[in-house]
Amino acid sequence: MTAMIVPIANTGAGAVLGGSRVVRFAAVRRGPDVLEIDRLDPVTLDRLSAPRPALCGLTLDRPRVMGILNVTPDSFSDGGDLESVAAAVARARALAADFLDIGGESTRPGAMPVPEAEERARVVPVIEAIRAAGIATPISIDTRKASVAAAALDAGADLVNDVSAGTYDGAMFSLVAERGVPICLMHARGDPQTMQDDPCYDDVVAEVLDHLATRLAAAEAAGIPRDRIVIDPGIGFGKTQEHNLALLRDLAAFHALGPPLLVGASRKRFIGTIGRADAPKDRLGGSLAVALHAALQGAHLLRVHDSVATTQALRLMLAMNGAGASDEGD
Repeated sequence: MTAMIVPIANTGAGAVLGGSRVVRFAAVRRGPDVLEIDRLDPVTLDRLSAPRPALCGLTLDRPRVMGILNVTPDSFSDGGDLESVAAAVARARALAADFLDIGGESTRPGAMPVPEAEERARVVPVIEAIRAAGIATPISIDTRKASVAAAALDAGADLVNDVSAGTYDGAMFSLVAERGVPICLMHARGDPQTMQDDPCYDDVVAEVLDHLATRLAAAEAAGIPRDRIVIDPGIGFGKTQEHNLALLRDLAAFHALGPPLLVGASRKRFIGTIGRADAPKDRLGGSLAVALHAALQGAHLLRVHDSVATTQALRLMLAMNGAGASDEGD
């Protein structure tokens, strides 16, 4: 198992964390020990602190907001909200996010697989209509299937968000390598039908780190450059509430892998349990709390339902930490 290094994030002194404008670290935890960063070897220090490459032309020195646009009848929070292509285009405009993440297959706990043809029929017209409407926001296609990703890329999507990290469809990595597009690799244990059936880990943070390191190496071996890979610890995918909290507490450990870090916790069940909000759409306050925590651990992308509120919160966080609000027009 990988020896885990957890930067102790702050907004004051030390080296920048993951190229962030505001998040720094002067020490790390390694096992029971706290080490000053001058005791780290140069390779490790560079991997923890180096600026991350731009994604679809957007710099990652501040947290970017990825707005969720589900065109599914059964997603846990917003399934069935968008009943027409026109409604999806209107939602894309209203999200006002840095990225749009469009999905046609629910991966909520207990969800059944969607046939490839049906999934393509859900997402492709929406992507085509968004582009026809002149919306140039980078689009992420949220799919486990290479054929769906290919059709979405042809329609105007820019990157692939694969919750299986290439394990569901063996053709995914070769497609991404051939197209030269970025991919997000997420950790999940099991499939949506079984992933919440008593998930167990000896050390959830270390095991998720090891899994992502393995999938990162597999993606590179398939011809995907590291500078086109994003990683996601998979909050809520085969994890209990305590697993999710442990991953969020030690989120900074994932910077040791090198790629940009995406966190998607918006409206998830543990937020409702802790925040006493049964309905997913009543979990805005808790979702903002988790998003700001992730940002202050150096997360580069936040996948959220409430993108306008999240963007506002991030602008204030940046301003209060002396980094200005956010770049206008980039």
